[in-house]
Amino acid sequence: MRVAIIGGGIVGLATAHALQQRNPARRVTVLEKEPDVAAHQTGHNSGVLHSGLYYAPGSMKARMAVEGLGKMVKFCERHEIPHELCGKIVVALDASELPRLDELARRGAAHGIPGLEMLEPSAFRTIEPHAGGIRALRVPTTGIVDFPAVAQKLRALILEGGGEVRTGCRMLGARRTTGSWRIETTAGGVESDFLINCAGLHCDRVATAAGAAPEVRIIPFRGEYYKLRPDRCDLVRHLIYPVPDPAFPFLGVHFTRMVHGGIEAGPNAVLALKREGYHKTDFDLRDTLDALGHAGFRKLAARHWRMGWDEIVRSWNKPAFVRALQRLLPDLRAPDLEPGGAGVRAQALDSRGNLVSDFAILPGDHALHVLNAPSPAATASLAIGEHIAGLVGAA
Repeated sequence: MRVAIIGGGIVGLATAHALQQRNPARRVTVLEKEPDVAAHQTGHNSGVLHSGLYYAPGSMKARMAVEGLGKMVKFCERHEIPHELCGKIVVALDASELPRLDELARRGAAHGIPGLEMLEPSAFRTIEPHAGGIRALRVPTTGIVDFPAVAQKLRALILEGGGEVRTGCRMLGARRTTGSWRIETTAGGVESDFLINCAGLHCDRVATAAGAAPEVRIIPFRGEYYKLRPDRCDLVRHLIYPVPDPAFPFLGVHFTRMVHGGIEAGPNAVLALKREGYHKTDFDLRDTLDALGHAGFRKLAARHWRMGWDEIVRSWNKPAFVRALQRLLPDLRAPDLEPGGAGVRAQALDSRGNLVSDFAILPGDHALHVLNAPSPAATASLAIGEHIAGLVGAA
């Protein structure tokens, strides 16, 4: 069987590798529009190995984050890829957050996450001496990793297994002919028996171009980071996260130690006016109209306009960003921070204005479309790839 995978991010590459592992005789081709793999979400995320703590019991996110974390650690050990299970603390800043922190602990235990420990300030400040808050949940299985290095290793393994990874190869269209797919790209046509859409920020468009009718729209949210000055990195030893606000669809600002050194602080979450817009001034008319013209986005904005406005203010106003970070790290000062990078999250949104909370895979005619795979998809990628390979095998 010939399988074509649209998208050379970590999920597409993990899927190709899993297909080869299941059946080495399969002819697997990955089509990536950029000059190299891992150019977007994989290469612009914070490099965190997530434990699966936050996700609803029974969800694909919970199951695959826990399973995928174990697989990713073994993969990195086997191939000598930089990683570390350094652990994190999730900090309750006041009494109103304690019930949600307790719920996180119960949820983590239900997922089978080992070593969870509730700590009073005297205990958690031995781990993070500068952290604020009144209680913290220690999560020892959270880690950090070089995801682009993982993607490059997956690419090498695919090639060693006889597969292809074609870069600079943007899909223009796809049609189902008698018994096969004909995929048109900027580098020529590709024939395939099965099509898998792992196109991330463009997955809804790829699905539509392949004749599917996705009920969701990808809305791009840019997350902007600061980084601690090298002489102030001693403020953070590992990872410090807030208790998530259930009224807000993202985790909130936090501190992350990077696997190659340095500390990131952030991100915020603002609507990106370009699906691959990593800078504040990036703009694409089609992408902007796609977002603003979507009924679901207008409903989401109406519900969360105040939070959305606060995120925009933090984007343009460093003191406001610093104040948000100081809630977790009171000793932090504005001069401690330098501009950092940014990433864009491909978040699926339905017509009712609900952000799709779980991973979402839409089956088609000898096709699968991965229509929602934001964080923790990088952590879970090897598990997601095996899941998709199983679906292909059952097709």
